[in-house]
Amino acid sequence: MGWISTADPSYEISLDDGKVVARNAAGKRLRAVPAKLKDDDAVVRLRQLAEWLAQHQQTCHAEVEKWMLRSLPVPAALLTRVWPDEYWRSALRDLVVAEADADGRWDTSAVGFLRAADERGIGVVTLDGDTRRLRAERLAIPHPVLLPDLGELREFAAELDVKQSLDQLFRETWDKPADLPPDEVHYGEFEGGLFEQTRHLTGRATSLGYRVRGGEAGCHVLEGGRTVGARVWCGEPYYEGQAETGPLNFVADGALLPLAEVGPIAWSEGVRMAAALYAGRVVKEEGETK
Repeated sequence: MGWISTADPSYEISLDDGKVVARNAAGKRLRAVPAKLKDDDAVVRLRQLAEWLAQHQQTCHAEVEKWMLRSLPVPAALLTRVWPDEYWRSALRDLVVAEADADGRWDTSAVGFLRAADERGIGVVTLDGDTRRLRAERLAIPHPVLLPDLGELREFAAELDVKQSLDQLFRETWDKPADLPPDEVHYGEFEGGLFEQTRHLTGRATSLGYRVRGGEAGCHVLEGGRTVGARVWCGEPYYEGQAETGPLNFVADGALLPLAEVGPIAWSEGVRMAAALYAGRVVKEEGETK
């Protein structure tokens, strides 16, 4: 943005990468905003604007991530409407998208990297390197576990030097085993990760973006028309002693869900959470007994 005058004619201010910067009358940019301008009306308003823009950027990112996690079709008109906003555009650009039909289904083998959204349609780059304009009324941002050509997409993204602001293509995914017992409700692959204190485990969960409530870390996914929650036990609240990660459970409609009934997105996100928590455990040295 341009430079704004302050109450002191010797200085002007502007925003650069979300921070308020200043320059003197000679046009030299200063290392910091002068202390005398701390309470200047223009500086205060610009800092408020910077805070709002930061919150707006986080909101855009969170909303687009929700679209991906739910794999719900998004109106093309909505993408066109928000595309001029640099924060929406940054969150959306280079995501893999697919055309969705009237019933919300899409062909995961016919996808492209989102590059434009305007009155001419949705612009994508296909795996063949061709630029296309999609005319579909709705598009899906598939969760990576649903992309059959994920490896090929990752290779092509590297060739194009694609940089997604949202973790889609290189998000860690987990495929559900085909031989799960029909009545099993506990997945114990990442159970038993030891932490010296409960707060270390719950702190790791919150730092990774997971909500901790009632001693459990959790995440939710809307899949197949219902909300499925994944939960991992993290220890008794307010207990200061050691804690171990519990088994992974899935809940739907207030009841434990058999693992065999968990959808691919909920499974991938739940195991991703359990694995990430387990990775922070105390690892004993070889030969260590305690």
